[in-house]
Amino acid sequence: MTRDTGLYIHVPFCLSKCPYCDFYSVRYGREKAREYAAAVVRNIRHYGGRFDTVYFGGGTPILLYEHIGGILAAADIVPDAEITVEANPCMAEPHILAALRKTGVNRLSFGVQSMNERELAFLGRRHTVTQAENALRNAHTAGFDNISADMMIALPGQSEDDIARTAERLAGLGAVHISAYILKVEDGTPFAERELSLPDDDRAAELYLHTVDTLERLGYRQYEISNFAREGYESRHNLKYWRCEEYLGIGAAAHSYLDGKRFCTARDIDAFIASPVQEVSITDEKPGDWEEYAMLKLRLTEGITFAEAARFGKAGELLANAEKLPRSLVSITDSGVSLTPEGFVVSNAVIGKLIFG
Repeated sequence: MTRDTGLYIHVPFCLSKCPYCDFYSVRYGREKAREYAAAVVRNIRHYGGRFDTVYFGGGTPILLYEHIGGILAAADIVPDAEITVEANPCMAEPHILAALRKTGVNRLSFGVQSMNERELAFLGRRHTVTQAENALRNAHTAGFDNISADMMIALPGQSEDDIARTAERLAGLGAVHISAYILKVEDGTPFAERELSLPDDDRAAELYLHTVDTLERLGYRQYEISNFAREGYESRHNLKYWRCEEYLGIGAAAHSYLDGKRFCTARDIDAFIASPVQEVSITDEKPGDWEEYAMLKLRLTEGITFAEAARFGKAGELLANAEKLPRSLVSITDSGVSLTPEGFVVSNAVIGKLIFG
């Protein structure tokens, strides 16, 4: 690696599995966590590199709080790096958050999902609304000012008022970044085996657009399909994914885009721990072609510029394809093309039309 990149560390431990989650994770064990952290350090030292963002994703990364300092110490991290740890509100005790802050972690991402007890019970979350409130307060007390919170929309029986109350409560508690996701039932999850009465596509679209409007009213600018931030608090690490910038992924089930290749490790925690260096499989030897680049960039509200498209010889084609679509779905300016909130509702179809015509 010859320039600063991102570092993603997958922490595949949870206290329990949420019924909607299909991310790779296993039940937390203290000794297994220690072995895993040692393997992460070993791999960081093997790869080397210099990092301007670090992201601990999961799973429930905060479970590894005792080891995060040692992991960060093994990496060459620039002084102003963004360092994020995902956290479950029920783990956000003052002493844990204070310990994280001392290691250099400067951003927390809380899996709140809802500030409604009925919705939390449906989602199988371990925390209560009160614990979520305390988590954000404790984070501020520990010295964090860059705090993100997830919220989930299009739940059974969910109303616009339910969404507004969650968003307003998160804003009032000082979250500067909110990720809002439409619930999707993934194969192989407990939810896939249940008869769920979810909103249909039209109703889900209404709730999504209401969420966009509500967060805009509360001062959060939409910068990606599902992500909203106060000015200056966009996730620098996640922007690397959408802008096709390189990052190193370490850990079981981690993905990387490094040295012009995409590769991943197996969903096998024991194999990761046992191997001196993580074993990887190449998923794409020549990533970053026009289709991939446009598909990722068009997830962002900044969209894709004609100058960017020209690098692939696609500027004229992009403009011609965009002009065939309703202005309610795409915005065309002198500099480029982007999707509107209504376009994001049907983003797969719209992006397909922009790329393939």
